Amino acid sequence: MDWKNLPKRKRLYIIASCAITAILAWAFITAGIITHDFNRKQVEAQGDSQEAVASGIILTETKNDTKYWEIYGETGKWDSNNGVAQLDKVIGNFYKNNEVSMSFESSKGTYDSNKGDIRLYKDTFIVLKDGITLNADKLHWINSDTPIVAEGHVVVKKGKQFLSKADKIVISPDYSSFKISGNTVSKVYEDKK
Repeated sequence: MDWKNLPKRKRLYIIASCAITAILAWAFITAGIITHDFNRKQVEAQGDSQEAVASGIILTETKNDTKYWEIYGETGKWDSNNGVAQLDKVIGNFYKNNEVSMSFESSKGTYDSNKGDIRLYKDTFIVLKDGITLNADKLHWINSDTPIVAEGHVVVKKGKQFLSKADKIVISPDYSSFKISGNTVSKVYEDKK
């Protein structure tokens, strides 16, 4: 191919193509020089941090063949920096003597592995072993030796025998009794058989 015999237009196309290729090569090399340690520095800054997003998460606590609780989240996220699992569409059980004593479901929940506590948020529904049901905005459980606290628009029912609305309810660690507090309205109905 003879450069002098090429039409002027083709020579301009070749020169423009070479110029564009040189500019792109320069930009690519410069970007590589500027960002070559970027990912490594981000990983070093985070330390050993890990985050996992998953569907179908099951968490449970069992000690000496005794199960204390289990939680299932339809979806969730685990953050190793703070040791907290964030769960969506949560269902689960609390146990006493290896039997289900309380079941629950909630729109959202968290489990803090450092503190060992469970928190449920939004649309929380609880059923105790003796048939008492409870609706609340939030529920907080620290461990099997401390009471469970439910707060916000609490409604407690036991069949057609009992109805109570309150700001807060504290359930004993063995799930046998509860204390209602705050603005409370309670109604007890006679069982007519």
